Amino acid sequence: MPAPARSRAWARLAELRGPGVPAKALDARALAALAANPGCGRRAVLDGAGVDKAALARALGAPSAFGQSQFAFMRGNAFEARVTADGGAELLRLVHEWLDPGAEPPARAGVPDLSAAGPQGRVARTALALREAAGAGAWTLLDHPMLALDVAGSPAFLEPDAVVVHPDGSWTVVEIKSFPMLDGSADPAKVGAAARQAAVYVLALEDVAARLAGDGAPPRVRHRVLLVCPKDFSNLPTASAVDVRRQRAVTARQLSRLTRVEEIARTLPEGICFSPELPAEELTAAVESVPATYVPECLSTCDLAFHCRARARASGAVTALGRPVRAELGGLSSVEDVLAAARGEAGDPDDPAVAALRRAAVLRAEALDAARAGGPPVSPAGSSPAGSSPAGPEVAACR
Repeated sequence: MPAPARSRAWARLAELRGPGVPAKALDARALAALAANPGCGRRAVLDGAGVDKAALARALGAPSAFGQSQFAFMRGNAFEARVTADGGAELLRLVHEWLDPGAEPPARAGVPDLSAAGPQGRVARTALALREAAGAGAWTLLDHPMLALDVAGSPAFLEPDAVVVHPDGSWTVVEIKSFPMLDGSADPAKVGAAARQAAVYVLALEDVAARLAGDGAPPRVRHRVLLVCPKDFSNLPTASAVDVRRQRAVTARQLSRLTRVEEIARTLPEGICFSPELPAEELTAAVESVPATYVPECLSTCDLAFHCRARARASGAVTALGRPVRAELGGLSSVEDVLAAARGEAGDPDDPAVAALRRAAVLRAEALDAARAGGPPVSPAGSSPAGSSPAGPEVAACR
């Protein structure tokens, strides 16, 4: 995007936040969650504009109920400080052991100062440090560098725990987590979440490498990242190499599907604002002017999930029942349409979803009649045919 157009887009996003409201940084965890639901325009525009969704949810009367406890936050900070102490000697030892044992041991390593004014300044300082380190032929540790990634036409500033530059000039992402690694393995769900976050950092580093390449070959960004965790029940660090190629490919594909933020912003009414200081009615109208795609998974990833769930239920959107049910229902987008199709009042009888719903409604009626009469349940011969949708009973439960 040309600089004047980008400046206009940023000014428009600043208007959406409200006068004097600073932008909330979009971290890798939020970015991975955004990529998991690329069809949600509401989240795209709010995250792109840097709106604090937690404050917005409180102002709407539907505060979020998830987040890291203060104890876990302090424990994580203490463990990270231990891993990166003494110029990151222990962290570099683990990188050498797990990812580059053939290289010279990192007896001494450079730790450049990455401080600068503002996120843009830190991004520029990080890129300069990476350029210098890539040609130094020695180990270099970048502690909490700042990276930028274009997300739906808006920059997201990301801060990995560390990036290590190897003597051959290649770059490795390091994720430091406070969950334990017991007997060499950790909780698969937590490892998966860490891999998705690391994949976002790998994408951002690849953008930096492409910009630094010039006419030559870009520095190599390694797709095996280092996950550092406490060993067993101690506070001693241990590590594991995690291949994030699959997560990187999925995240890149999902981010490419996101509608550009400026395109969504252009469709919004002039003067619209998402400042939590606005009256509740005005704020609710502003939020509802941006289309949302709620799914149950939002409850664990988005601060606005409770608000969006209430609206989805009130409108009878079948997305509130989950993606599998939504996929089974084809073109039926509301619970009212589903029930009408099941009762035979609407819908094309040749539609497989409609046919399955009507068969499920018949089975349900037979089962209720048998229960009222005190007779035996419906026989297996009356079960739904192979390939029919389970959506009927699911939707009937919503009546």
